[in-house]
Amino acid sequence: MHRRHAGFVLAALAFSLPGLASAQTYPDKPIRLIVPYPPGASTDALGRLVGQKVSASIGQPVVVDNRGGASGNIGTEAVAKSPPDGYTFGLGTDATHAANTHLVANPPFQPLRDFTPLALAAMNPIVLVVHPSVPASNLQELIAYVKANKDKAGFGSSGTGSPHHLAGELLRSRTGAPFTHVPYRGGGPALNDLIGGQIPMLFASAITVIPHIQGGRAKAIAITSAARWEKMPNVPTIAETLEGFDVPSWLAFFGPANLPAPIASRLSGEIVKALNDPEVKAKLTESGLIVVGGGPRELADMQRKDYELKGRIIRDAGVKAD
Repeated sequence: MHRRHAGFVLAALAFSLPGLASAQTYPDKPIRLIVPYPPGASTDALGRLVGQKVSASIGQPVVVDNRGGASGNIGTEAVAKSPPDGYTFGLGTDATHAANTHLVANPPFQPLRDFTPLALAAMNPIVLVVHPSVPASNLQELIAYVKANKDKAGFGSSGTGSPHHLAGELLRSRTGAPFTHVPYRGGGPALNDLIGGQIPMLFASAITVIPHIQGGRAKAIAITSAARWEKMPNVPTIAETLEGFDVPSWLAFFGPANLPAPIASRLSGEIVKALNDPEVKAKLTESGLIVVGGGPRELADMQRKDYELKGRIIRDAGVKAD
């Protein structure tokens, strides 16, 4: 009788706690993965690769829902406002979950409050490159050149508030050199203008400029992250000249806030397992990403530090959204 009574008590307790009760059967229907950028982007490829592996593991479809617009804010807001039941999660970046809300007066969500960190997927290395006509082969020479040639101090980026832009603003503030931002709507047009000689410098995702560096159409000066990148081992970091310089670009997965712990743990574990799958890891590495496959705590620590860093850069430089 005691065992039977205890069973009734446990069952009643489970059904009185919605998160615990739902975790018993989770997942029992398709899961939606919101990617806040259009199809075809690197973010979309990452989401689909991970979604396919998670789907195969849990036995339920993971449906990718592309919600582009407003620099990723539209899709990210949809994740924040979705029910915390584990059936909606989203891909996030350093833009959506660190920088964007510092750029507008009334942000539609708060990155540190409105989400449940699930997994730190990958880092996306950024490199500072110059046109071959610029007479500088390292960062010290480039700083000296910019200080002596203020009319040739423009650096391109993929857009206002992007990590590429903010890396340039931090470089300007750390060196006193008059680096001047030239915003573009996307990295492709900015790269075309660098190669064509319309701009002398560019901060870009490293993988996009490797063929142009190898072809002599661009010169690599430095990487913005704290450590060198294995695909470009001879390119130093900015931190080797300016101690502590680190402007990361990253991709991660988040659920809405208040996701029940058992469900968050299950979903996080499946995503991390997918990221560490050899096939997924090889494809992402080939695309230029540094796969991390870190859990919720690692992501939360990275996000908080980057949120504070990029907020400080944006405030100090007076950056406003376009």
